[in-house]
Amino acid sequence: MTTLVEGIGLLYTGDPEREEIEGAALVMEGEKVVWAGEAGRAPAADRRVDAGGRCVIPGFVDSHAHLVFGGDRTAEFEARMSGEPYTGGGIRTTVAATRAASDAELAARAAALVAEMYRQGTTTVEIKSGYGLTVEDERRSLEIAATLTEETTFLGAHVVPAGADPDAYVSLVAGEMLRACAPHARWVDVFCERGAFDGDQTREILTAGMKAGLRPRVHANQLGEGPGVRIACELGAASADHCTHLTDADVDALASSGTVATLLPGAEFSTRSPYPDARRLIDAGVTVALATDCNPGSSYTSSMPFCVALAVREMGMTPLEAIRAATRGGARALERTDVGWVGSGSRADLVFLDAPSYVHLAYRPGVPLVHQVFRGGLLLE
Repeated sequence: MTTLVEGIGLLYTGDPEREEIEGAALVMEGEKVVWAGEAGRAPAADRRVDAGGRCVIPGFVDSHAHLVFGGDRTAEFEARMSGEPYTGGGIRTTVAATRAASDAELAARAAALVAEMYRQGTTTVEIKSGYGLTVEDERRSLEIAATLTEETTFLGAHVVPAGADPDAYVSLVAGEMLRACAPHARWVDVFCERGAFDGDQTREILTAGMKAGLRPRVHANQLGEGPGVRIACELGAASADHCTHLTDADVDALASSGTVATLLPGAEFSTRSPYPDARRLIDAGVTVALATDCNPGSSYTSSMPFCVALAVREMGMTPLEAIRAATRGGARALERTDVGWVGSGSRADLVFLDAPSYVHLAYRPGVPLVHQVFRGGLLLE
């Protein structure tokens, strides 16, 4: 059955050949879009949906999220808002709560967050492990994540558990833990940062993950300058995430590679840290993505519209650049060609905005502009 979506005021396609179409329509068949263009040229269809003059955009692609966890870190957030600096050390608090939680509790929390994302226009989400840090807890985290998305990431190298020997833990992550987790993951990730894993450890774990058939991505250069970005580019990682503190060499490496710079402004908002300089990256020719980094410690937001608004207000991005990064950029960071855009052959992931333009996502921050969402051609209730 085909469905004609008519009455679209502005269609942001995400297709670089023609990013915006005024007075548009599109046709869905099953899970796919089979036609998009000016309304006057639309083919016949079996049924019709009226967009009512609304702006339609592709579903957001959130390429960085940590949704399988127990407990919360309200006290840590309150302390930061009272002046304490963010160091990343609170991860171990969540590890303890996650280990203590049942599978059912972890699954219910993660599913609720994914549903929250859907309501705000996200139709593709990546989910990491990283709050178990034992073979069994990392494996079960990924099994839970895999019930919610095909974009699952093994992050056994989040931090070294309290009391563990760092070298022994790296060997565990790259060995027994990886073997248990690889069947449930598509990606391997490392938090390459002071207080977490250094360059040599990062390279060892990512290389082992790649040999096991996983594609690499890296938490890089969040808290300070370091080797993470350059390692990501060297190994052909899909993305280097955070990219807050970059040298000229880091920017050059990103610009000359296929590695996407995924920026996570929710983390800077929640930790009162300097925002990444998106303008510097875009002007250098780097592909930029936006993601929420949804997690209980440093960025407890599931809202891509909020991150779009932050990117425009705080990171030097235009509204067009921000919507690109939140859709097409996220798809690039996940090496996906079926999502992040709207056109013949794309997955029918559509967001109807109660606004005439996607610019309103930044122009009216905090306002619930998402009217309805189609994912794979199905209207999400």
